[in-house]
Amino acid sequence: MKPRVLSGIQPTGNLHIGNYLGALKNWVRLQHDYECVFCIVDLHAITVYQNPAELRAKIGQTAALFLAAGIDPAVSSIVVQSTVPAHAELCWLLTCVTPLGWLERMTQFKDKAAKQESVGDGLLQYPVLMAADILLYQANIVPVGEDQTQHLELTRDIAQRFNALYGETFVMPETYLPAVGARIMGLDDPTKKMSKSETGAWHAVGLLDAPDLIRKKIMRATTDSLPGVDFDNLGPGVQNLLTIFQAFAGWSDAQMRSHFAGMRYGELKKTVADAVVAGIEPIQRRYREITEDPGYLKRVLRESAERVSPVANSTVRLVKERMGIYTD
Repeated sequence: MKPRVLSGIQPTGNLHIGNYLGALKNWVRLQHDYECVFCIVDLHAITVYQNPAELRAKIGQTAALFLAAGIDPAVSSIVVQSTVPAHAELCWLLTCVTPLGWLERMTQFKDKAAKQESVGDGLLQYPVLMAADILLYQANIVPVGEDQTQHLELTRDIAQRFNALYGETFVMPETYLPAVGARIMGLDDPTKKMSKSETGAWHAVGLLDAPDLIRKKIMRATTDSLPGVDFDNLGPGVQNLLTIFQAFAGWSDAQMRSHFAGMRYGELKKTVADAVVAGIEPIQRRYREITEDPGYLKRVLRESAERVSPVANSTVRLVKERMGIYTD
């Protein structure tokens, strides 16, 4: 039996090249060697208010982009989180064994709570739901970005605590970080990770951006005051542009140094823009084909939910039996 992989993305904002290079591209590579479950985590999205019509549209758009990026529904499951009720059920069961102090220490909770006048309980429980997503499928490997490693550690802590209290129940998940492209930074501020929640017009290159807009965004990207690329003194903006190019082109470090050393920034940006436009074009073409047949997308999501539900329901039943909850 192949090891199982679980990962997910919220259906909010616009998927961008950071999501593609840090997640989707790696998922495509993993799917033939592992049993993969890729979640569209809409229950996570509603930990803060979402416009219902926009959320519903974004769920479909995200699923279509998963497929367009190369996720094969014949070998991988693309699951809308809320269509498998076991996610929410296991989350409650795990909440009951998770100490409050563990959740209050989460960096993302503290950061997001500081930006809101009123904090919903869902935001505090966010990492427990993430743990439920992972443990529900007894996932062996979880491809996550560096900003999510704390949540994965919490998942392991929750699993260990449950196993200690009730007996061996959960597989202990391991992380997986891609070597190149794991962390793409914002074009306007290369000290911060490229984010779907940022609203600045020049922050990110969206996967559905037109070629002219892609070029315009990259040509406006922040660099530094040096005249050209100096590999011994790379500023964060230049480093980010080189990382983007390398992730799309698949070049070695030696190739990068040979080609880009001393290159002036205008030429660097043009070269990066060409690589991004060429890399995204097949995704956009496939996306248009998928969205022309909404019945196909609905069928993929329904069949994926039906495929994973027996595993999810089996885990919940086992957890309830371990805890002494009535299951007959």
